[in-house]
Amino acid sequence: MRQDLSLASDANLVIAISRWDEAALAEVYRRHAGAVFGLARRVLFNAQVAEEVVQEIFLRLWSAPERFDPGRGSLRSFLLTQTHGRAVDLLRSDSARRLREEREARQTAEAGYDIDHEIWDLTVAQQIRDVLSGLPGGEREAIELAYFQGHTYREVAAMLAEPEGTVKGRIRSGLKRMHGALVAAGVVMPGGDE
Repeated sequence: MRQDLSLASDANLVIAISRWDEAALAEVYRRHAGAVFGLARRVLFNAQVAEEVVQEIFLRLWSAPERFDPGRGSLRSFLLTQTHGRAVDLLRSDSARRLREEREARQTAEAGYDIDHEIWDLTVAQQIRDVLSGLPGGEREAIELAYFQGHTYREVAAMLAEPEGTVKGRIRSGLKRMHGALVAAGVVMPGGDE
């Protein structure tokens, strides 16, 4: 019987599936599951979810084999169309969920941000600008390039045409001065390393 199924056409296998022939479903799975999985994985970029899609597609075939019409195309095309549709649905659902979560997080963050926090943040920012502007030029430049413009120590050294060790030293001493000034201004707590 197994050899008979391996020689049967896809259309005949679907007819057998409509008669609840599990061996026919197994043969269809053997023939087409690899292609179904490959497409699902390419669309979803997730092997575990792709495996779930494969299971769902073959369960759909088992539950409603009459949906396959051999006059409209091959069984493989039918299964791949089903797979693509389901995978895209999952992507859209996941994307919509993420957008909803991001929107809710933004709303929560905005709702929790009051005028007192905004005033405090502006005060701290101004204190930092004032302290930074009071640093010696070499320290200020190095800190601005490293911390406010995002350059590495090596890049800062190249930009200032200074040895990297010198730049690191200037940054360290500048940060110590800033920390002391910000503690004195009551912006940060004393103690700890900067």
